[in-house]
Amino acid sequence: MGVRKRERAEQIKEAKKSLAFAKLNNCPTSPRKMRLVADLVRGEKVEKALAILKFNQKEASRRLEKLLVSAIANWQAKNEDANLEEADLFVQEIRVDGGTMLKRLRPAPQGRAHRIRKRSNHVTLVVGAKNNTQS
Repeated sequence: MGVRKRERAEQIKEAKKSLAFAKLNNCPTSPRKMRLVADLVRGEKVEKALAILKFNQKEASRRLEKLLVSAIANWQAKNEDANLEEADLFVQEIRVDGGTMLKRLRPAPQGRAHRIRKRSNHVTLVVGAKNNTQS
């Protein structure tokens, strides 16, 4: 490996050290319902986001709260020497994508059938630190 390539790899590794992510796959909620809750915490500080999710009545907020706690734990595992309070963590990115669909049939009048789509989603949550200077 060349010197420039190694230096660039070190720069990328340092930049990724301030980020941590967590994924939730095949969550049995429709993506539209999950996005309503995800939009509430996008760009917020971690403490405020946890408070929003804790006191929200929607079922999706419980799942997102657990996911956010997991992302914070992943950040702490990457940065053992850093202090969580001083890091000023915030929800940098939260993405809700459609997952697999279970297709069911419901009987309808006159011998017909209507298709019912039971949707699921994938959530990706990225937590970042605002101050990138760590000693």
